[in-house]
Amino acid sequence: MITRRTLLIAVPFLWLVLLFAVPLLMAFRISLSQATTAIPPYLPVLRPGGGWAGLKYFLSQLSFDNYRFLTSDGLYWKAYVSSLGIAFRATVLTLLVGYPIAYGITRASDPWRKVLLMAVILPFWTSFLIRIYAWIGILSNEGILNQLLMGLGLTHAPIVMLKTPFAVYLGITYAYLPLMVLPLYATLERLDGSLIEAAQDLGCSRLKAFWLVTLPMSRWGVMAGCLLVFIPAIGEYVIPSLLGGSSTLMIGRVLFDEFFTNQDWPVASAVAVILLALLIVPIALFHKVQDHLQAKEQP
Repeated sequence: MITRRTLLIAVPFLWLVLLFAVPLLMAFRISLSQATTAIPPYLPVLRPGGGWAGLKYFLSQLSFDNYRFLTSDGLYWKAYVSSLGIAFRATVLTLLVGYPIAYGITRASDPWRKVLLMAVILPFWTSFLIRIYAWIGILSNEGILNQLLMGLGLTHAPIVMLKTPFAVYLGITYAYLPLMVLPLYATLERLDGSLIEAAQDLGCSRLKAFWLVTLPMSRWGVMAGCLLVFIPAIGEYVIPSLLGGSSTLMIGRVLFDEFFTNQDWPVASAVAVILLALLIVPIALFHKVQDHLQAKEQP
């Protein structure tokens, strides 16, 4: 007999299997195939009705040639390294911007706190693509920012900001800032204020009390926010494509080109599988941080 507990567990488990495990297995299977001009554009294809002989033939034609090809072509490993570097630097920038915002919200009065939290969440109510397109209008040579700088007399000619690494970092920081602020706010809001008062009573300045008490006690929120930003930033495609130049090499753009420009689904699938393998460690760390935060919430 199916109990309510079993049903509650089965529903999300089935959801994960259908939307995560099955697509991953399909991508891995395609990565072991070879590209061809057919529909679908790869061989071999496991066809129903082939029986045991068809399954044996299908398995015999699978190979790891696409993975060996990725190791022999410098474009791919350079794209992975570049993506990791850009995601790391963007995460640090997001932390530097997001921590003061989260700290300031926790220090605000209750009415203002709700308003400020709403201001942080509000961008999520707008299409991600529209928000990134808005930055094109802001950063272009004829954009609002250049017009403002020239109007104030700070520059006599437009500053090239669009299609630069600066625009990519700005776009990632802006797009993922709420993912940094919210876990930081949740951690800072639960801190015991009496510990800071005790540190100040013992002779610490406000800055020293923040450095010795507040910052160490908020480390789990920092880790959660950094992982929430770092993990999706590695595979980012929209921001480097719209705001970055041709010199901005990220694995998301390479993956898109392989799928839709080169029509090489097997290589693209191999790129995606390796990307997911790279993300296993930060995803595991994120779940560990989540478990720790949940344990702290329990009485």
